[in-house]
Amino acid sequence: MKYLNQQEAIDFDKELFHDGGFEIASGLQLMELAGLSVAQLCQKLYSPCEFLIVVGPGNNGGDGLVAARHLQLFGYTPIIYYPKRIDKLQHLVDQCNYHGIQFIEKFPSTEFLNKYTFIVDTIFGYSFKGDIRAPFDSIIKTLKEVKAPIIAVDIPSGWDVEQGNKGFGYEPAVLISLGAPKLCAKTFKGPHYLGGRFIPERLAKKLDLNLPPYPGSDQFVQIPESSL
Repeated sequence: MKYLNQQEAIDFDKELFHDGGFEIASGLQLMELAGLSVAQLCQKLYSPCEFLIVVGPGNNGGDGLVAARHLQLFGYTPIIYYPKRIDKLQHLVDQCNYHGIQFIEKFPSTEFLNKYTFIVDTIFGYSFKGDIRAPFDSIIKTLKEVKAPIIAVDIPSGWDVEQGNKGFGYEPAVLISLGAPKLCAKTFKGPHYLGGRFIPERLAKKLDLNLPPYPGSDQFVQIPESSL
């Protein structure tokens, strides 16, 4: 299976937008499908419970808002921390509010975070570059101290997209790559899943992705260690 570097991942999404017919302006269709896959994985791993989802200011954060909405419909109690809001994702916030999902204004302490059954990280995605600024620097630092299991969506926040954890990031319990795995996933040693079941066969063949088959109608599939 092919693992994408950062530029390949960017070009991959551009092709889906322009040639694949997915919505170009904001990637809303891909967010919906990606978020559903994250929600289904969480449902497989954990029984209905209260959990925290940390949302960033980009498409990865949009995936998180979608996942929260689906999981609430699945019987879970999502709590959302979304500190840096952007207009592009406001409709997803409106949907969560309409479903009665709680947003919190202050990031919890390590002690309080450990009371959640699990935490979902959707802060940064594959396109993030540059220094990590407030408030996300302190959030990631706190996540490094948490004992509650963390599910990282596409890229564990704080990791280099190609080189993995260079010391600043935390170590997730589970990683779900979206569309196709990124190079950093090769350094992850825990359970690794693939979600975002929206890749046309013609694109997978063109890029020689060699993705594993999804079982039945599932929106995620576990990636075997032999695929590294």
